[in-house]
Amino acid sequence: MTLTAPPRLLLVHAHPDDESLWTGGTIARYAASGVHVTVVTCTLGEEGEIIPPALRELAADAADQLGGYRVAELRSACAALGVTDHRFLGGIGRWRDSGMVGVPANDHPRAFIRGSLEEQAGELAAIIASVKPQVVVTYDENGGYGHPDHIRAHDITMAATEGSEVERVFYAVTSRDATAAGVKALSELPDLPWRLPSDGELPVVDDAAITTVVDVSDHLVAKMRALRAHSTQVSVLPDGSAYALSNGIAQPVVQAEYYVLARGSADGADEDLFGGLD
Repeated sequence: MTLTAPPRLLLVHAHPDDESLWTGGTIARYAASGVHVTVVTCTLGEEGEIIPPALRELAADAADQLGGYRVAELRSACAALGVTDHRFLGGIGRWRDSGMVGVPANDHPRAFIRGSLEEQAGELAAIIASVKPQVVVTYDENGGYGHPDHIRAHDITMAATEGSEVERVFYAVTSRDATAAGVKALSELPDLPWRLPSDGELPVVDDAAITTVVDVSDHLVAKMRALRAHSTQVSVLPDGSAYALSNGIAQPVVQAEYYVLARGSADGADEDLFGGLD
């Protein structure tokens, strides 16, 4: 990395746990190398499904206290990843988890997708102007897997970075080839507590579309520690080789995290989000 100014990376995520699931290894790697990492979370994840039965009453259809609980989970995850600069878009609780497509939560008056895109992009633009990141990471135009809040996070990120001094914008994606290899390895485990994914169940992209492969093999311990912090949402195998969400589908932990360059120069960016930047 040859940047003369302190390298600064900003990641825009929809809910607590997305930072760890999609980009945990990347965050840990760059934070450990001295990069200033800022994580922006857009909602509190109030509509998440809860894995531990003992915490079921936190749910949106019960006490509706999951969002506050997940703030604590997120704080622990950020500590595990080495993040010291975390922000909630618009302030804590400003926008609410919208839930999946077609659920009643879409119509909540504070739902993220019901908010003004212009206002949300303006809040993010103000953070960007303050932090001055060279690199910004979010999701692709489908939000990775179609979640409305992920799509809105994409939309506001692209709007907020348009015309800014951000040098590169990346989409965090999942490699089809790496996932397939990981699933094959999981199929050989004798006591996997979850079912293996069927074709099309995991959000993957063809590797030909991937522009940047970030080796996170030295930072998987931190990533797994962060995932375990999100205990209402994620279960992790003791050896850290796989995890599952509330749907009980096994997802392999792979040695790299993958990105598609959406804006900026690709020169030097094959293996480093900052590679080739002056």
